[in-house]
Amino acid sequence: MLYMPIVIPFYESNGLSMKDIMILQAVYSIAIVVLEIPSGYLADVIGRRKTLIIGAIFGTFGFATYSFSYGFLGFLIAEIILGIGQSCISGADSAMLYDSLLERGEEKKYTRFEGRITSIGNIAEAVAGILGGVLAGITLRAPYIAQSFVAFIALPAAITLVEPARKVPLIKAGFMEIVRIARFALFQDRPLRRNILFSAITGTATLTMAWFAQPFFKYTNIDIMWFGLLWTSLNLTVAITSYTAHYFERKLGQTRSILMISLLIPMGYLALSRFHLSTGLIILYLFYLVRGYATPVLKDYINRITASNIRATVLSVRNFIVRLLFAITGPLLGWIKDIYSLPQALTLAGIIFLVLSIFTAILFLSSGKEMSGVRDYTSRTRPS
Repeated sequence: MLYMPIVIPFYESNGLSMKDIMILQAVYSIAIVVLEIPSGYLADVIGRRKTLIIGAIFGTFGFATYSFSYGFLGFLIAEIILGIGQSCISGADSAMLYDSLLERGEEKKYTRFEGRITSIGNIAEAVAGILGGVLAGITLRAPYIAQSFVAFIALPAAITLVEPARKVPLIKAGFMEIVRIARFALFQDRPLRRNILFSAITGTATLTMAWFAQPFFKYTNIDIMWFGLLWTSLNLTVAITSYTAHYFERKLGQTRSILMISLLIPMGYLALSRFHLSTGLIILYLFYLVRGYATPVLKDYINRITASNIRATVLSVRNFIVRLLFAITGPLLGWIKDIYSLPQALTLAGIIFLVLSIFTAILFLSSGKEMSGVRDYTSRTRPS
C-alpha cells in the first residue's frame, strides 16, 4: 500500500474535502457490501483460488484507474473497481487458509498463521510507507502508479495457490442458498451471530481509525515529510502483536481477550480526542497494538465454529457488516470533522463504538460454552 502514507494529501491536492474522502470510502464500502456475500458464496461454490484470481485482476485495474484520474468522478470509478476486487478476496483468503490447515489436521494453528499473514502484511506496508514517501517526493501520483504494478503481483500469486480438499460437500449454486446461509449466520445460529457482530464492530472501529490517523498528524502540525515514517512505525506496531497473537490469546483466554478489545479500541478514540502530539501518538500506537491482536484472534473465533462448506460466505457476512457500518459512520464522522473539529469527530466515534462494543461483547460472553464446536449448517437449514 504505497499510497497510504500520502492518501489524504493526494486527495486534497485534487480538490477533495474530508467529507468527499469519506464519501469515496463509503462508496468503496458499498461496492463491497453489494458483492461481499455473493463473492464469498462464489468462493464456496467454484473454489477460493478462482475467486482470488478474479479479485487480483480487478485490483490491478482499480489502481491503474486511480493512476490516471484527477477528480472525484475518476476516483469514484476506481473505488468501485477496487471494491469488486476486494470483495472477491476478503473471506476467500482466510477460508482457504483455514481449510488448508484443516486438511493437515492443524486448524488449531490458524491464529498463528493468520497472525503471521497480518504481521507480514503490515511489515510490507511499513516498507511501503518509506518507499511511498520517497515516490511522493517526485509527485503525489507516483505511489499510485507504482501500486498498480504491486497489485499485479497478486495475480501470479493467486494462480500458484493449491485448492485444499474439503471434508464436507460444496454447497449448491443459487441465490436462495446465499440467503439461507446469511440467515443461518445472522438469525438462526445465536453464537455465530454474536461472534460475527462483535468482530464486525471491532473491524469497523479499526478501519475508521486508519482514515483518521493522517488527519491527526495534520491536526497536530506534524510535517508531511514524517507521514511516511509514522505510517511505517504504526504498521510495524500491528505486525508485532499480530505475529504473537496466538501466544497471548492462549495466556489471556477468550473472555479477557473480548473484554480487552471491547474497551481499549473505543477508549482509544476518546483518549486521542483529548491529547495532542506526543501523548496522542502514544495512544495511537497503543490502539494499533490492540488492532494487531484483535484481527487474527477474532477471525479464529469465527472459523472455529464455522463449517468448511460455508466458511468463505460466513466470513464475507462479517466483512459485509463492517463495510455497511463504515458506509454509514464514515461520511458522518468526516462531516463532523469538516464542520466542527477532529477532536469532536473522534469523541463521537468513541461514544458510538464504546456503546456497540460493550453491547456486543456482553452478548458474545453470555453465549458461554455455545461458542465451541462447528455449527451444523445443513441440518438446521434443510428439512429432514
